[in-house]
Parts: sequence; structure tokens; C-alpha cells
Amino acid sequence: MSGEYRVPDNLAYTREHEWVRTLNGIARIGITDYAAKTLSDVVYVSLPPIGQSIRQSTSFGTVESIKAVSELYSPLSGTVANVNTKLSDHPELVNASPYEEGWIIEIRPSNAEEEMIKLLNSKEYQELLGSLGK
Repeated sequence: MSGEYRVPDNLAYTREHEWVRTLNGIARIGITDYAAKTLSDVVYVSLPPIGQSIRQSTSFGTVESIKAVSELYSPLSGTVANVNTKLSDHPELVNASPYEEGWIIEIRPSNAEEEMIKLLNSKEYQELLGSLGK
């Protein structure tokens, strides 16, 4: 099952199907290929304001598809540094390119070193997908 979904090795993952990549003190966050395909056609993404503080494992917005509305949970704590404004006009980028063009927010992590150990690596995330049995 997990072979059906892209799971890049260079990312960390949550059990709620978000991913995070940290680079130069900024953490980019989005939803996984599995989440994007499960949601189906994304029609709206609610984005938090720049400067908002968010805590690990708490909701920072929603993704709405023709099937459902799903909460977005932050993999890390920090301050919102940037949002993907392309999603306002093109929410389908979340489906078409979840790890590239369809990223959702960037934050300045406040406690990345301690919080990263709570996340899944790509192998652990693939095992989680395999256990879902879909």
C-alpha cells in the first residue's frame, strides 16, 4: 500500500499526515501525498496570518476538499514566517504537487531540535501507511 504514495526521504512526518523540511532556520510544512490523495480534489486551504505563533501538534488551519474538511496540525512549534499565497487561487496545487508547489506554510521553529525527535522518518511513515491497510 505505501508503495502507492511518494514518501521523500529528506522530510519528517506526523501521524496526522503532515510533512516538514527544515533549511536555514526555516521549516516548510505541507500535507503528504497520502493525505492529498485521500482528500481528493482540494478546493480551499485556510492559511494562518504571518507572525502567528503555533505549537507542535496543534491546528493552524484547514484543507477543504469536495469530500471533507481536514484540520492541519503543525509538526513543530514556531512563528509563521510565510504562507503559500498561490494556494488562494490554486488550492489544487496541494493535490498536484504536495511536496513542491503545494507546500502550505513556513515557520521559524522555536524548539526544532527537541520536537523533531517526536516526528517520524520516511521509513516509519511508510510503516504507518502500511498499517492503515487501505
